[in-house]
Amino acid sequence: MATVSLKNIKKSFGPVDVIHGISVDIVDGEFIVIVGPSGCGKSTLLRMVAGLETVTAGDIFIADHRVNEKEPMERDIAMVFQNYALYPHMSVRENMGYGLKIAGLPKALIHSKVEDAAKLLQLTELLDRRPRQLSGGQRQRVAMGRAIVREPSVFLFDEPLSNLDAKLRVQMRLEIRELQQTLGVTSLYVTHDQVEAMTMADRMIVMNDGVAEQIGTPLEVYERPQTLFAAQFIGSPAMNVFDAHIKDKVVCVDVVKIGTARLPDGPVKLGIRPEHLVPDNEGSISIEMRMSEPLGANTLLHGRLQASDDQQVTASLNGVHNLEGVQAPMRFSVAADNIHLFDPVSLKRLVDD
Repeated sequence: MATVSLKNIKKSFGPVDVIHGISVDIVDGEFIVIVGPSGCGKSTLLRMVAGLETVTAGDIFIADHRVNEKEPMERDIAMVFQNYALYPHMSVRENMGYGLKIAGLPKALIHSKVEDAAKLLQLTELLDRRPRQLSGGQRQRVAMGRAIVREPSVFLFDEPLSNLDAKLRVQMRLEIRELQQTLGVTSLYVTHDQVEAMTMADRMIVMNDGVAEQIGTPLEVYERPQTLFAAQFIGSPAMNVFDAHIKDKVVCVDVVKIGTARLPDGPVKLGIRPEHLVPDNEGSISIEMRMSEPLGANTLLHGRLQASDDQQVTASLNGVHNLEGVQAPMRFSVAADNIHLFDPVSLKRLVDD
């Protein structure tokens, strides 16, 4: 187990800058999720920690040792890849023990470590099978077992669940999190799935175009996003965003009064999460509903904010709601704590003091 520190990490491929100075200190045993859309640089950042990509500028420390120039095998890390990277001609037992065999460990010790990891991962009955005889979830467990037997200081996961179906992803993310908590190993986990990030992370790094938009716990990012990108990327369905303005401490979308803010007059970006729109016959927010999506536990309602310049809006209501026969617009209100304001130019959160 070890701490990991990234100090102003930058990465360029020729003239193209892909990572723009990321700094974070990861404590011993912490589970960090690096989340963001495809092409944002999250896997490149992980690969620099692993030693598979060189660092253009900045420093990486593992257990207080600078590792920029160290080879991957010298960093005391183990990596689980998206495609499992198993040897097809080897059995599960041989795949799990291969790294230890290369390291020259005695056969008896390798056997003991593989047996212990197989028991932990419920792979004991599969040790003599080949990868082609396993399901996707079983192959993922083998890849994790190969990492566990090395007893590394740091686990690195590069989108390990993206090849699995939805049901198995839910099961495996629970198993990975429970395993990490059992072993207590510092872990960095890359995903584009914000649900994985929210449910697995102690803290998350929300990345966009090579920049760490926000670093914080899942609830910190959800409840108080520091940038418009973080606000819209985290949360499902995505946050409603409106072009708004403040006039005499009142926040308005066109002529619709949404709430109040102790901020100077001027344009702002207004964010409201769909689940924070509350049906209220006296509410100031009037929405002409056009379509509903029943999901069972909740219903998504899509429509247009009335008295505005055709700004689209989504509301998420608990239970089943049928829009058939609904003629009049529905009215909603939103609590003051659930109104998010962002600068229209920098797209950073405005602090309402």
